[in-house]
Amino acid sequence: MLTYTLDMERQSQWIRSTPSELERRQPLWCTEAGCFYALGNFSTSRTSKDSYLLFYTFSGAGVVHQGGQDVRLEKGHALLMDCRSPQSYGTAQDRGHWYHWWAHVDGPAIAAMGEVLGLPRLVPVPLAASFAERHFTTILQELEKEGAAPMLRQDRAIYDIVATMAETAVQSEVQEMGTGPVEAARRLVELRYADDLTVEDMAREANVSPSYLMRIFKRQLGTSPHNYLLRYRITKARELLVETTEPVSRIARETGFSSDSNFSYRFRQMTGQSPREYRESSPLRAMDADTSIPED
Repeated sequence: MLTYTLDMERQSQWIRSTPSELERRQPLWCTEAGCFYALGNFSTSRTSKDSYLLFYTFSGAGVVHQGGQDVRLEKGHALLMDCRSPQSYGTAQDRGHWYHWWAHVDGPAIAAMGEVLGLPRLVPVPLAASFAERHFTTILQELEKEGAAPMLRQDRAIYDIVATMAETAVQSEVQEMGTGPVEAARRLVELRYADDLTVEDMAREANVSPSYLMRIFKRQLGTSPHNYLLRYRITKARELLVETTEPVSRIARETGFSSDSNFSYRFRQMTGQSPREYRESSPLRAMDADTSIPED
């Protein structure tokens, strides 16, 4: 269900596009975008839409409501919102206008950036006006064109905006929370990755609760403590597979895996190869095997 009041000035733009098959195979794509010179009665309310919505305010202010959150989007701030749950937004009544760029986007790259930004939590992020104007202008111009080149230009502009937002948000949170707990947990992984290490062990070492550690790990490193430990173990296993002749079963034990089958499953899941296939395909192993000397 969608209700809206389009109280806008005439120079407002609204461009729609249906992504091609090629576009749908990209990490992200845009279905519509606009530049709205919204006035005092502008408002939109919907129950759901299969996309993310990217805003940037270049004058005035807007107010966004979703999931019990009320967020004010002031001049110079951007916001990414997942539209798959009910939301509403409109002009801040004390300002009387909300001049803003917006774009409906979707795809795995946007979903991943949304996680870094902490969605569904709504967090306005400051962006330089010149940066925002340049990139949103590209989106609007290229969205009206057909072909691979315009598609790639608009995709790059969208990605640059959201990636910059994510980087800014992470830096802000690092300044607020510090890196101490995450670094303490990482040091413990480096020292004891071969042990039966748990998230609770890592949280105790960092002197925080497991839930807090999981939250700041996700924000600062883009992964959970458990997955960080798995990745570290797999990286060590890859080194041993290439640099030693130890049996695979022994490498599994040395890197903290409880069984050969679990090691093989996790290794293939993260690298796309079995441990044996990885060892045999390594350039270093191939160099060791090539002992022939060419004749003059």
